[in-house]
Amino acid sequence: MNPIATIISRQQFFAGMDDALIERIAGCAAEKQFDQDEVIFREGESADRFFVILEGQIAVKIHGVQRGDIMIQTLDAGDVLGWSWLVPPYQKQFSAQATLPSRALVFDGAILRRMCEGDHDLGYDMLKRFIRVIAARLQATRLQLIDVYASEK
Repeated sequence: MNPIATIISRQQFFAGMDDALIERIAGCAAEKQFDQDEVIFREGESADRFFVILEGQIAVKIHGVQRGDIMIQTLDAGDVLGWSWLVPPYQKQFSAQATLPSRALVFDGAILRRMCEGDHDLGYDMLKRFIRVIAARLQATRLQLIDVYASEK
């Protein structure tokens, strides 16, 4: 198994995935470092990648016109950042910023999307994994918005 595939296989997000699939998706992944306070992406940008955090901490935010940035969720090692690469029109729905020096696996979402289209077993497997990420982000957003609107009363 190549080094990136080995790292992928150790991540909880990919638990139970067939080794052959892990080897395939490793071809569209690389490690990346982020400095503290570095913006990883901004809401509204093109969504062409996702991240599995290996070390550090990443803040997920949305921008409120009157409130500025609102922190939705803090992600740590083992968490997945970015799901918009999977859903048309492939635009980031949130912003992300490293709150600590961080290291992550970065996956090329455009390549992985094409792989999923060509291999529906892979596509179904990835969709099942990402639906949990989407649901968690939706729940975190809901809880933060309840707090925001409750504090206005």
